[in-house]
Amino acid sequence: MDRMLSRIDLIDPRDSHLIMALVYGVLRHQRYLDAVLSYYSRHPLSKMKEFTLQALRVGAFQLLFMDRIPISAAVNETVKAVRNAYQPKWLVSYVNGVLRALSKDGYRPDLWGEDNWSLPVKLSHPDWFYERCLKHYGSKKTREICEYNNRQPCLTLCLNLSAVSRERFIDILASRDIRAIPGRYVQEAVIIPGYSGRISGLPGYNLGWFMVQDEGAQMITRMLAPFQPGSYLDACAGVGGKTVQLNFLVPRASRLSASEPNQKRFNLLKENLQRMGLASVINLYNISLQDLRRQTEARYNSILIDAPCSGLGVIRRHPDIRWNFINGAIDLRNYQEIQSGLIEEAAGLLVDGGILVYATCSTEPEENEEVVARFLDHNPQFKPECPELPESCGRLLDEQGFLRLIPGKYHDGFFAARLVKTRWESGSKP
Repeated sequence: MDRMLSRIDLIDPRDSHLIMALVYGVLRHQRYLDAVLSYYSRHPLSKMKEFTLQALRVGAFQLLFMDRIPISAAVNETVKAVRNAYQPKWLVSYVNGVLRALSKDGYRPDLWGEDNWSLPVKLSHPDWFYERCLKHYGSKKTREICEYNNRQPCLTLCLNLSAVSRERFIDILASRDIRAIPGRYVQEAVIIPGYSGRISGLPGYNLGWFMVQDEGAQMITRMLAPFQPGSYLDACAGVGGKTVQLNFLVPRASRLSASEPNQKRFNLLKENLQRMGLASVINLYNISLQDLRRQTEARYNSILIDAPCSGLGVIRRHPDIRWNFINGAIDLRNYQEIQSGLIEEAAGLLVDGGILVYATCSTEPEENEEVVARFLDHNPQFKPECPELPESCGRLLDEQGFLRLIPGKYHDGFFAARLVKTRWESGSKP
């Protein structure tokens, strides 16, 4: 979408927001839209060309979910797009007929209500995902999770408090008619509900005042507290959100390193660190964790491993995730193998008495407590330890001290476990 928008000369900059709303909206409500379209279409959707199906989805989404777009505009612009793509006349007429029939009926609970369709269809989630949530959380919470996944998430920032206080930043935003509220759990968090502008247009962007980061992710970094002078490693740094926050939190006498094997993400990591003025103070490695362990004799006091995962806790930010799983259980097991390998490699880079925090942006047991349990079975020198989080976060920890976040109004779904490596006495063996 970014590449497409960069090649289009939009007369009104608000059109880019409309395009994003359409793309994300169709992805979020895809199953529901397909069910509605199937009712009006005499041709099976599975046999349609991809372009035709996507055009119908875009048109139906506008008719069913975008009140500010006139019905005539939603139908006519969709038909125009099909015609401009040089589709045959019969196909243009067909798209026109389906959308006009839908627009004429409007919303009909007797046709599209829950009594006629299953809740997974109505809530636009795969059956396997809905059933898993139902098993873990019950019907009420499952419905809430699916509804949150279908909403546009709030923009959440992690502030550099050494550059600007939270109160001052919120006041500056207010002076520009941008409403912002403090985060609920950590003092660096600022939430900007309903913001649809460019991130780079916010005050302080080029001055390194903030990084975009969900408050749940900000809590994960704090699982390494209390922060003592020493060596720290962000073992799966991605584009650098947690790396930057760690730099804010660790004492000045500490040494902070970050590794990211993916070249594209590594380039974004460097760009973000440059913008934040941190490019020269953090050691960067564009290699895998396995290669880092082989190539260095360095050992770390604290390691954060935000492991690659299914991302099922952040569906509202990445709505296509729900449709990318062919077989949920098998895909999750594949991730588990990768995650187990990474946590083992990270453990080998930790000093005795060191702290390892394992985290994912998933809510699934296969990627979370099962990975931790498997690791502890093979590494008895490690023990779970309850983290020293702010008092506001205490209720988010379970009896084992694991952080469990279910998608909610102001945060996504995350898991994190703090593990301490026991100091062994001389001559003893684990």
